[in-house]
Amino acid sequence: MDGVLQFILNSLSLGSVYALFALGLIMVFGILKLVNFAYGELIMVAGYTWFVLQGTLLPLVVVVLVAIVVAAFTSVVTERVAFRPVRSNSMNAMLITSFAVSTLLQNSALVFVSPRARAVDVPVFFHTNINLGGVQISVSNVVVILVSTLTLIGLLVLMQKTRLGITLRAAADDFRMLQLLGVRADQVIVSAFAISGVLAGIAGFLWISRIGSVSPTVGMAPLLIALIAIVVGGMNSLSGAIVGGFFLGTLTIALQLLLPQDMLAFRDAVIFAVVILVLVFRPQGIVKGRFATERIG
Repeated sequence: MDGVLQFILNSLSLGSVYALFALGLIMVFGILKLVNFAYGELIMVAGYTWFVLQGTLLPLVVVVLVAIVVAAFTSVVTERVAFRPVRSNSMNAMLITSFAVSTLLQNSALVFVSPRARAVDVPVFFHTNINLGGVQISVSNVVVILVSTLTLIGLLVLMQKTRLGITLRAAADDFRMLQLLGVRADQVIVSAFAISGVLAGIAGFLWISRIGSVSPTVGMAPLLIALIAIVVGGMNSLSGAIVGGFFLGTLTIALQLLLPQDMLAFRDAVIFAVVILVLVFRPQGIVKGRFATERIG
């Protein structure tokens, strides 16, 4: 029973981070039908903001909030400077632009910071355990689950109960109709990029607190995870992104426990094999969404 509880906690912790990755990526995809390959660099930006501010007297909460704001601001700036001018062009132009923005941000970190990983000051209590009825509960897992749950609830309230959320959902379903009703495209798209940046900042804090360092390529793994999660969960659904994230997190923890020690190096290969099997039997993803397939011009 103790092992089962430990498995559930670890799966919830990792799955919730993966779900945030996927949600941040799908916020933009739902409207622009664009897989933003520069999304991982928003996590990098949040991590380097944490690294720069950790030597100040600011408390961790303030540092994290600033990192989230910087990630959101960077996301909005990339939309305004890079994506908006080519939005009316072909999808290939949009994809190339996202690669270009990703490369630019990565190389900026290489030149202005360092090509080597930099350690961040993760609070000591993150690495402590709480003994609860014989089960060793990691404080970091509790923090991750708590922050992720609050973020998911906040996003749910935003999307279901606010004018902005209703507008974003309507834009994802039929953007042309929304434009005919007088809603400005730029405002909706900027809002989607801003929310994506906020989610990247929060997920970046949780991810970097797990690995303890930040580097120019720290966003590559979260980007790949987010892509796999939204493909498995369903690329046309916010709930699909959440389901895909938790599915991938649970699968990762399960393989970590079940695979023999000499097979752990092949864990990622097994994950991809399972993902392929899921897509063979459910090509549209686990959750079938309603987003329109028309690209915005």
